[in-house]
This record gives sequence, C-alpha cells and structure tokens, in this order.
Amino acid sequence: MNETPMTPERFRHLADAYGASIERWPEAERAAARALIARGDGGALAALAEAGALDVFLAAHAVEAPEPALIRRIVDRANPRPVWKSPRVWFSGAGFIGVGAAGVAAGALAISMLGAASAPTFSDPLWPGTAFSGAPADWSEQ
Repeated sequence: MNETPMTPERFRHLADAYGASIERWPEAERAAARALIARGDGGALAALAEAGALDVFLAAHAVEAPEPALIRRIVDRANPRPVWKSPRVWFSGAGFIGVGAAGVAAGALAISMLGAASAPTFSDPLWPGTAFSGAPADWSEQ
C-alpha cells in the first residue's frame, strides 16, 4: 500500500487515466484516493466529477451492427486459399534462394580469380619480403 498522502494533481492524473470508478484504479493508489475524497478536497472532487461525466459520455456510445450486405461483400472478397498455399509465395521464396546462390557463386569465383593471380609460382623467390632482402653488403666482410 502507498503510505504517502495523495496530492490533488496525482488524483486528477489518475482520474483522467482510469475514470471516476476508483475500483478501476491501481490497487496501490486506491486507499490514498479514498482518503483524499474523505477529506473533502475540492480539486479531487472536481476531477472525480469531470471523470464521471466523461465515463457517462463514453458509455453512451454504441456501434451499430453491420448490414447484411456489408457482411456479404466482406466474405465475398475474402481469399478462400491460405496465403502459405499460394504459389506466388513459393516462387518469391525460390527467387530469394536463387539470388542468394548466385551471389555466393559470384563471390567464390571472384575470390578464386583474385587469389590465383597473386599466388607466387615455384620459380619466384620467396625472400624479397623479408629482412634479408636488399642488403647492400655482405656483413661478414666487415
């Protein structure tokens, strides 16, 4: 339970959010709200009256039942086959798989072509990229 007293601003906020029936409010707020009403706070009573008027207005609204002609048009336009059984769904999935496979094949081909062009042959010296390449003199003679 909430031990702090409720302010009229908090009461108004809750009344705007949950309506005039305190039973619909969060349980932790109910006792403090009832205590504020019992003290006769004018702001709380005004907020409760405004929320009650809005509740009455909203409760008076009713939606008419649809006409049979509207129901018939909706049912006639409904798709009798499930979407997952439609061949278009399978074709679109096959298209995505085909595009993905083509991308993998193109990438593998490009990598194999670029990789083969840069590989050293048997006759190429392997030492030019080491610390021993390009030494100006033989150090053993010094």
